Amino acid sequence: MNEETQVKVRDLGLLLLRVGLGGIFFLLHGWGKLFAGPEKWTGLGKAMEVFGVAFLPVVWGFLAAFSECVGGLAIALGIFFRPFCALLTITMIVAAAMHLDQGHGLAQASHAIEIGIVAFTLIFIGPGALNLGRFFQRKRRP
Repeated sequence: MNEETQVKVRDLGLLLLRVGLGGIFFLLHGWGKLFAGPEKWTGLGKAMEVFGVAFLPVVWGFLAAFSECVGGLAIALGIFFRPFCALLTITMIVAAAMHLDQGHGLAQASHAIEIGIVAFTLIFIGPGALNLGRFFQRKRRP
């Protein structure tokens, strides 16, 4: 496989990963949480107590729901990719810590840990060439 083909295959792989990961977070995790309202957000935000943060749980819960819903969509589209991967990484760290703190063990926390690793890794890799974010980037001079 020549270098040009390798680049195209890599970009296609990143597209599939972005759409799969982002789409699942948008539809299955984030949508219901974001539109459930303040009562749900408060429950989600209480996970921050694991880190000694007991104030404003509704805000933390909203941010978690936002990072999963809006962030999932943005990751799928490849827009504002790295910031949303960072937010999703933080959200997964909190989710994993909450599961472990509640005694659920690694089996329950593993999903959050795995997705956190993937999101963190994508910060370094980037969205690939097949993304809508390129339309928001400034034109760079050669």
